[in-house]
Amino acid sequence: MSTKLYHFFTAITLILFSLPLLTGCIEDGVTTSPADQPVFSTDTLRLGSVFTGEGTPTHSFKVYNRHDKILSISEISFTGESGSMFRANVDGLSGTSFRDIEIRPNDSIYVFIEATIPPAADKPAFDVMDALQFTVNGVTSKVVLTARGCNFDRLQNRVITSDTTLRADLPHRIFDTLTVAQGVTLTLEAGAELYFHDKAFLRIEGTLRSLGSARQPVLMRGDRTGIVAADIPYEVMSRQWEGVLFTSTSRNNRMEYTVIENTVSGVTLDSLGTGMPEPLQLVNCRLRNSHGYVLDSRATSVSATGTEFAEAASGLVHLAGGFHTFSYCTFANNYLFTYPWGAAIQFEGDIPDDTYLQGISATITNSIIYGLGPDLSHLDLSGTDIYLERCIMRSAGTDDDHFLNILWDTDPLFLTDRQAYLFDYRLSPDSPALMTSDPTATPSGAQPLPATDFYGAPRTSPAAIGAMESATVN
Repeated sequence: MSTKLYHFFTAITLILFSLPLLTGCIEDGVTTSPADQPVFSTDTLRLGSVFTGEGTPTHSFKVYNRHDKILSISEISFTGESGSMFRANVDGLSGTSFRDIEIRPNDSIYVFIEATIPPAADKPAFDVMDALQFTVNGVTSKVVLTARGCNFDRLQNRVITSDTTLRADLPHRIFDTLTVAQGVTLTLEAGAELYFHDKAFLRIEGTLRSLGSARQPVLMRGDRTGIVAADIPYEVMSRQWEGVLFTSTSRNNRMEYTVIENTVSGVTLDSLGTGMPEPLQLVNCRLRNSHGYVLDSRATSVSATGTEFAEAASGLVHLAGGFHTFSYCTFANNYLFTYPWGAAIQFEGDIPDDTYLQGISATITNSIIYGLGPDLSHLDLSGTDIYLERCIMRSAGTDDDHFLNILWDTDPLFLTDRQAYLFDYRLSPDSPALMTSDPTATPSGAQPLPATDFYGAPRTSPAAIGAMESATVN
């Protein structure tokens, strides 16, 4: 036999001899020991709140095999406590029960869960519960599933033609447009919640009285819940609904302890006039998170006290003409998804693009203007009727006839953490804004400062500059 042929047969022999050994390495075997059980990434999966009749956002958990052999799950099924409200997808398979699901050694699979909760009579909100049960080697374990269903009052293309109060007993969900006719008053009682569907808006041709409290604020926001992506909740996303529009026939509007967020264009006032009292009064409100401005006032006067204006791509507040007073307010822009391309407060005369700002009067006192982008559209206010007194500003500057007793280039030390999606404009305990306001700076026509801020923290004496006191005082 030739040397080459000898080596060939030797190699074949070695391969054939090694096959059983290789097969033994690849074949892990299936564990049958009752002691070998899966490990779950959570023991309770909370799907959050959802409007009844609609599916929850999809949530997930992982099932781990921490063992050196294949783990065979003989059965996965719901315990049935919810009446089949929940649905599952296990390792790519959809259904309500599954058999013989295998997990490779030291590997894992995903389980995705969602639910649709039907309405329940005489219950504004209610919890439902179920469990997904896993049977492995004769041993049963489970992951608890919870969700909260919210019944709601459906308003679609509704025109309110007589004085109406929306109460806090049920959330009100608005599709398309909710219009308040001229000469009619819509009152929102403390604790009322209005959820607006995509492209819906509130149109006020008459009067809006939104009368929340520190314990029960009024809420207006988009109707989507859950997570957009990663850890980003919909509540920090703008453009969820259009916003609130006050038309030229609207009069005597007042909002107290009211939150308006997630909008395309915030609160818009178009030619309501400059009479007294102001067509819109804001007290301890939060206008936040808009793709445009959070407040856009054109030929209209606005008075705001203790109010937060925050997060907007275009800039926070746009004032075109009119007579305005802002006292103890916070203007803070840390808009998440793009760098703001406009100043926090933008002034415009009654003639478009009027460089000299004719026809506009604004007094801003004891307020904070701080965040991304410029503070003001105009830092040279000479020859105007615009004055700022005892304010904290990000800009560096010097006092003059229009900037009085300003804390220039000063960080107010908010509790905000932009990277963690926490936009909290209360003040840290060492904030320079605490107890540094000047009550004598408040103009005589401004609304009185409430005894507490939006969160119910008592106002100190002197009060903090800005809308909020310290978060440690509650």
